[in-house]
Amino acid sequence: MQANGAAAAAGEEPAGSGCLSAHNGESSEPAHSNGVLSSNNGLSGTGSTGPTEQPGGRKKKRLSQADEDVIRLIGQHLHGLGLNQTVDLLMQESGCRLEHPSATKFRNHVMEGEWDKAENDLNELKSLVHSPHAVAACRPSSGGSGSEHSPTSCPTADVIRRMKFLLLQQKYLEYLEDGKVLEALQVLRCELTPLKYNTERIHVLSGYLMCSHADDLRAKAEWEGKGTASRSKLLDKLQTYLPPSVMLPPRRLQTLLRQAVELQRDRCLYHNTKLDNNLDSVSLLIDHVCSRKQFPCFTQQVLTEHCNEVWFCKFSNDGTKLATGSKDTTVIIWQVDPDTHQLKLLKTLEGHAYGVSYLAWSPDDNYLIACGPDDCSELWLWNVQTGELRTKMSQSHEDSLTSVAWNPDGKRFVTGGQRGQFYQCDLDGNLLDSWEGVRVQCLWCLSDGKTVLASDTHQRIRGYNFEDLTDRNIVQEDHPIMSFTISRNGRLALLNVATQGVHLWDLQDRVLVRKYQGVTQGFYTIHSCFGGHNEDFIASGSEDHKVYVWHKRSELPIAELTGHTRTVNCVSWNPQIPSLMASASDDGTVRIWGPAPYVDNQEFEGMQ
Repeated sequence: MQANGAAAAAGEEPAGSGCLSAHNGESSEPAHSNGVLSSNNGLSGTGSTGPTEQPGGRKKKRLSQADEDVIRLIGQHLHGLGLNQTVDLLMQESGCRLEHPSATKFRNHVMEGEWDKAENDLNELKSLVHSPHAVAACRPSSGGSGSEHSPTSCPTADVIRRMKFLLLQQKYLEYLEDGKVLEALQVLRCELTPLKYNTERIHVLSGYLMCSHADDLRAKAEWEGKGTASRSKLLDKLQTYLPPSVMLPPRRLQTLLRQAVELQRDRCLYHNTKLDNNLDSVSLLIDHVCSRKQFPCFTQQVLTEHCNEVWFCKFSNDGTKLATGSKDTTVIIWQVDPDTHQLKLLKTLEGHAYGVSYLAWSPDDNYLIACGPDDCSELWLWNVQTGELRTKMSQSHEDSLTSVAWNPDGKRFVTGGQRGQFYQCDLDGNLLDSWEGVRVQCLWCLSDGKTVLASDTHQRIRGYNFEDLTDRNIVQEDHPIMSFTISRNGRLALLNVATQGVHLWDLQDRVLVRKYQGVTQGFYTIHSCFGGHNEDFIASGSEDHKVYVWHKRSELPIAELTGHTRTVNCVSWNPQIPSLMASASDDGTVRIWGPAPYVDNQEFEGMQ
C-alpha cells in the first residue's frame, strides 16, 4: 500500500497530524485475546514505511487535516460495524491511524476488565492528557511537548485522579456483583478513599455493601452490571478526558450527522413533527425540508352552530375536545375524531346571560369554567362529562369576573376582573383567599402551585403568592396587555399588547425576546397561543380578519390564514395533535385548520 509521500518528503511530521510519517519509529500494539481491538483492525496500525509514487509517476497528494479527520471518522464508524479488514486497508493506504497506541491498549484493558493494567496505562496517557498539541501520531512520552509540562503545574494530576476514580468505581462494583465483598472493601478503603476525590460519592458506594443480591445492587447503583455494556459506558466517560486526536469520541460520525439533521430541522420553518434522533428515520442523501402543505394552513371545517360572535376557543389538555364560547350565551363542546381530526358537536351548555368571553379547562379536563365580559359578575363551573352545572359563582353584583385560571392541583382556581376583584376559590365557589385592589385583565397559575401571574391595568404582569402574600413585578409594557398565555415549561410569556401586536417575553430573565410583525391589534381582546411540537410556533388572531402564524424564532409570519370575514378573537392549537388548530371570529364561525387535504407522494418523499 502507498504511504503519504508528501508527509515523508517534508522531513518531519506536522503538529496536529493524525497520519504517520516514514520515520516516526512507532509500531502498533500486539493483538489482544478478546479481539475487541487487534493489530490488524486499523485502530493503531501504521502506514507503510516509505514514500511511494502513484501509477504514472505522480506523487500522492498530501492529506489535509480535514481529510485526516474524515478518514479517522470513517474508520471508527466502519470499525463499529465490524469491518476491521476494511479499516486496516484504509489506514494503511492513507497513512493514518484512529488513535494513539497507548489509548488502544487502555481501551483493551478497560473492556477486558484488567483494572490494574488499565490503571498503569494512565501513566502512559499523562503526557497526552495535558499536552496542548497531543495527537494520534504524537511521539513517546519521553520527548515532545508532553515532557515539557509537570503534572503538578497543570490540571493533569486532577484529570488522572478522576479517571482513576472511575476505573476503581467500576472495579468495586464488579467485585460486589461477583460476591467478592472483602476485595470490594479493600478497593474502597485502600484505593478509592486515598484518592480524596468525591467523598460524597464514596459514601454512596459504601452503602452498596449492604445490597443483598446482584439485582439489588444494579437497581440501587443504576448500573448495567458487569460486562460489555457498563464497560463501554465507562469508556465513553473516560474518553472525555482525552483529546480527540488521541482517542476519538464515541460514535463521532453519527453524532456529527445527527447534529447536521437537527440543524436542518431547526432551520425548517414548517417542521412540525416529533423529533426522532434515530438516523435510520431520515435520509442522509437529501436535505431536510417540510412542505407547507403539511402545516395547519388549510381550512378543514367551518363550524357554524353559534348564532353570534364567537369570542373564545380552547382545546382540552388531552386534545380530544374543543370548547367554544360565544356572545350567543352558549358554550359548545366539540369532540375531536382521533383518526380524521374532524369535529362534531358533543354538548351545548346554556345560560350565560352576558355571553362567554373566556374558558378554562381543569387540568384533568373534567371541568370547564366559563367567564363573561366586563359587566358580568358571575362565572360558571361545568362538569364536562355530564353537562351539568356544578357551581355558579358570584361574590357581588358589583364584581367583574372576566378571567380565570386553574391551580395545577385541579382543586382550586383564581378569578378576577378590572373592577378590582381577585379571588381564589374551591370547586364549590367558596372563597379561600382574596387580593384587594388588583384590577385583573388576564390570569395564569404557574406549575409551582403557589404563584399566580396577573396582567393588570398598569400595563404589567405581576406574580402573586397567595401563601405568603407577596407580589413582584415580572413584565412591564408601555401599552395595555389585553391577554397573555404561558408556555408549557413556564419560561416564556406570549402577550397581545394593545396597538403593538404580539410580544414574547422570557419570564426568567425578564426580558422582551421578540416582537412579531403583521398582526393588527387595537384595543380588542385577542388571544394568541403557542403550538406545534415543542411549542415551536405561535399563532394569533387579528383585527384584519386573518390568523397569523410565526415560527417562534422569526419575527415575520410564515403563514397568513384567510377565510374569516371579521375580527379573529382567539386561536387555539391542539396540544396533542400538532397539525390541528382552531380560530374563533366575530363572523360567528369557528374555523378548523389542518394540512392540505391531498399531498402527492413526491412531496412526502422530500419531508423528514
